[in-house]
Amino acid sequence: THCITVIILTFQTNILTELKNWKLDLIQHHKLQMRQEKEKHAAHLKQLQNEMENLKELLHTYEISVRRKDEVVITNLTQALEKQTDRVELMRKFTLWRIQHVKAKQEEYAVRMADAHFRTALMKKVWAAWRSLSEERWKDKVAKACQLRAEDVCVQLTNDYEAKIAELTAALEQTKAEILRLHSERDQYEETMKKAFMRGVCALNLEAMSMFQGK
Repeated sequence: THCITVIILTFQTNILTELKNWKLDLIQHHKLQMRQEKEKHAAHLKQLQNEMENLKELLHTYEISVRRKDEVVITNLTQALEKQTDRVELMRKFTLWRIQHVKAKQEEYAVRMADAHFRTALMKKVWAAWRSLSEERWKDKVAKACQLRAEDVCVQLTNDYEAKIAELTAALEQTKAEILRLHSERDQYEETMKKAFMRGVCALNLEAMSMFQGK
């Protein structure tokens, strides 16, 4: 029973050690993934910032180009259509509309990029939370399965040892019976030898008496 207890404790200790190692491995793996995700997120954010800077530079260049073109056009129109007030007003309104259209496009692109970045970050957070919950459930299932397996092994070992003890007990009883039988046979043999010896002694005594009487 002591050996069985030691074996069970050793097995449980090994199982707990293995589960602890699994837990540490999962934590390290999770930390590595989080670090990789942070690095990817930082790289993606840096890329978006670079794209924004490029777009700003492009927009600035485009605004300068538009401004220059507008200035040239306005100058030419002013010189050519000095007396055509309505046409100059129409061109001015068209220029303002075009600038506003460019600004609206810029704002729309910025909003779209910010929304895409927000959705990406939200999806990453949801994915990380789901994965963490899934890993916790998986660890619980593994722990329960290991516990059930350990209980089955302990029951099987107990049954095997009980069967072995019963077998050894039967063999011991059989050996005791054999020893008793051998003791009985020895006692009978010693009794027979004593009787034979006494008969021999008696015969010798009778023969000696006969010889003395004959003399």
